[in-house]
Amino acid sequence: MLKLRLLLCMFFLGFPGVSAQPLVKITGLITDDFKNPLSKVTVTVLGQSQSTISDDNGLYNIYSSTFAFTLKFSLLGYKPVLLEIKSDKAGRILRNVKLNINSNELEQVTITSKTNQLSNSTILNVNEVASMPSVSGNFEVILKTLPGVSTNNELSSQYSVRGGSFDENLVYVNDVEINRPVLIRNGQQEGLSFINSDLLSSAKFSAGGFESKYGDKLSSVLDVRYDKPDSSQAIFNMGLLGASFSSKILNKNSYLLAGLRYKNNSSVLNTQDNRGSYAPNFTDVQAIYHQNLSDKFNLSFLGSFNSGIFKLIPEDRETQFGTLNTLLRLQTVYAGKEVDDYQTAGGAVTVTYIPKPNLVIRMISSYFNTVEREHIDIEGQYIFAELNNSFGNGNFGTIRTNKGRGSYFNYARNNLESQSFSTGIKIDQTYSNHTFAFGMRFEQKDYTDDLNEYSLIDSAGYILQGLKNFYQDNLISVKNKLSIQYYTAYIQDSYQLSPQSDLQLGVRANFNTLSSQLLLSPRLLIAYRSINNTKIVRFTAGVYQQAPDYRSIRNFNGLLNLDQKAQRSYNTSVGMDYAFDGLGTRLKFASELYFKYQDRLIPYMMDNVRVKYLADNEAQGYTYGADFSIGGEFVKDLLSYFRVSLMKANQNILKDGLGFLRRPTDQRVNFSVYFQDRLLNSPTYKVHLNMLYGSRLPVGAPLVQRYNDDFNIPAYKRVDIGFSKDFLDDVAKRKPRFLEKYFNSFSVHAEVFNLLNINNTVSYLWLKDVSDVQYAIPNYLTGRQLNLKLIMKFKNSRQ
Repeated sequence: MLKLRLLLCMFFLGFPGVSAQPLVKITGLITDDFKNPLSKVTVTVLGQSQSTISDDNGLYNIYSSTFAFTLKFSLLGYKPVLLEIKSDKAGRILRNVKLNINSNELEQVTITSKTNQLSNSTILNVNEVASMPSVSGNFEVILKTLPGVSTNNELSSQYSVRGGSFDENLVYVNDVEINRPVLIRNGQQEGLSFINSDLLSSAKFSAGGFESKYGDKLSSVLDVRYDKPDSSQAIFNMGLLGASFSSKILNKNSYLLAGLRYKNNSSVLNTQDNRGSYAPNFTDVQAIYHQNLSDKFNLSFLGSFNSGIFKLIPEDRETQFGTLNTLLRLQTVYAGKEVDDYQTAGGAVTVTYIPKPNLVIRMISSYFNTVEREHIDIEGQYIFAELNNSFGNGNFGTIRTNKGRGSYFNYARNNLESQSFSTGIKIDQTYSNHTFAFGMRFEQKDYTDDLNEYSLIDSAGYILQGLKNFYQDNLISVKNKLSIQYYTAYIQDSYQLSPQSDLQLGVRANFNTLSSQLLLSPRLLIAYRSINNTKIVRFTAGVYQQAPDYRSIRNFNGLLNLDQKAQRSYNTSVGMDYAFDGLGTRLKFASELYFKYQDRLIPYMMDNVRVKYLADNEAQGYTYGADFSIGGEFVKDLLSYFRVSLMKANQNILKDGLGFLRRPTDQRVNFSVYFQDRLLNSPTYKVHLNMLYGSRLPVGAPLVQRYNDDFNIPAYKRVDIGFSKDFLDDVAKRKPRFLEKYFNSFSVHAEVFNLLNINNTVSYLWLKDVSDVQYAIPNYLTGRQLNLKLIMKFKNSRQ
């Protein structure tokens, strides 16, 4: 009874003390860069439970139970603001706040950027790349979650867009066009892509209908910027698959960005069926220096060195496949090794002259040299058998029928050196209702290629040699030397028809010394924005012509078709972006319907990531489809999005008499989810889930006399999951003092790749048994794997 009275006394004595605790009321107006009031801005008192949102007039009211506290203002699409407040007494405090646009997040869920209205592109949230669980660790992982993008290989940074090949995608870094290696056969040979995620300031991607200022390829554009940082910073990233360090140094009239990356994914490669000694080592060094020479002149330099060495000493392989009725197994013992390496080095210089605020002139020159080498000596001795599949007699998994014994041998001594030099000028001028863009560019590409390779298959006692078709890599021994010059120019005008509608007209001209064609490519974009600024409707139409390059003119035997003409596609699309409130957040729904008719294509085949052109053939084709996506902050401050793409891509190789067949990249259905959530009701613990599905892809057996699509690679299904904790998150109630003193961010990540341990097929090994029946033995991709990484962002010592 005494305890009860004591508790009651404490309650009644303590309660008035709590309710009488002094309160500070903070009120104010929240606006954007243009002094427009912002509604639905979340306002929180860090370390306390108080939170509110601004009303339709941008006004907010919130209370604090302490005199010294920090307010956080956040709205998706804008940079968060932290406001420290100190008061010596209770009462009312007035604080007006301005939020600045965050271009990395803006286009995900809101429609406010007029620039993007005329670009038909998606602004990527580059800050999400570090949190996305990815085996490759490359920036392109974010592209594979976008509408219209297809992939079936987590090891590769290559991607297909709306039925196009890997070679149909444009990539720009600071207005400099980047080219990909030629000799890459499979994803495990690929290392670090050119783009360094730690140095990025912005990126945007167009899956089609892009404007005239971009180059002459058929499918997509990725436009990446390494721009001026907000402040000096150093970032260190270390994990089981590699490490990176980057530094950003900001001075009054200059800035320097530098990055060093290293990657070794041998632990992931060891989860494949081919067991052996893997030694992949990839490094990359990049630097960007910018100097303001005066108010009107500035100079920028981009330098890069990218190196990769892939070594493999295979030991053995065991692959089981088939159905419940027919269970098959291939056992192989290897001898020999494979050594592949490549180095790319080069740089670009950009001089910018701004004689007046509405006129910008840029002169850009670049040079890159790439050396690629393949050395392969691998022999395999195999036993191919059908297994017992009955559980009842205890013989499950034992050999029922021996399908054959044999061997195969792969040999290659391939060396390719390519050089690319370009120089050009870009001019942008704005008037009252017009924005004019004009540019000219000269590029020269030189290739020196020494090809020596062959493969032999001794299946059931005979050698498969001398087949007269383009599918069997029997014997190639050629030396090619080629130089191509390209001359391009473009002009376009973006015109405001009315406050809600815009028109963009442009045309590109292209001439090259290989095909000696003058190619003209007109392009059109019309956009309408609703009065309430929640909807944009776009229509695009244009001609896209891709001039022949060394890769497309080289046939299966290594010989060059110097008479090849440019590929051409007539593209149309209509799309809508719609922003609305739902599920307690701001959402953006995007959709686009498209149709492409190609009256001139160079057909090709796919083997893993190797594109093998039928350079002496020509085809016609068509592609149509629809892309849909929806995204938003389903969980506060964490972006998530869902997308689905439907597509059909067919081609007709002329004069083969077979009519229209599926293109190698005809992936009818693509679906992806990137979802983020919080764990344990704590804002500092997060989960990042990445799910991909791509329907089956057509593939043909190599031992037939024609191109065909009567076989399929099974659907690609993959789930990767990551968990992270940032000890210095803005919403953390307790922060370690040591970390807070030296770091802006200190996060730990745990990732599980291929969570469901699905065997995805990337290609096939083709063998015949003693009955001359051909079998496709699947080459599987990586299995389940755990990865740990640590990301540290150091504080600026000068602050």
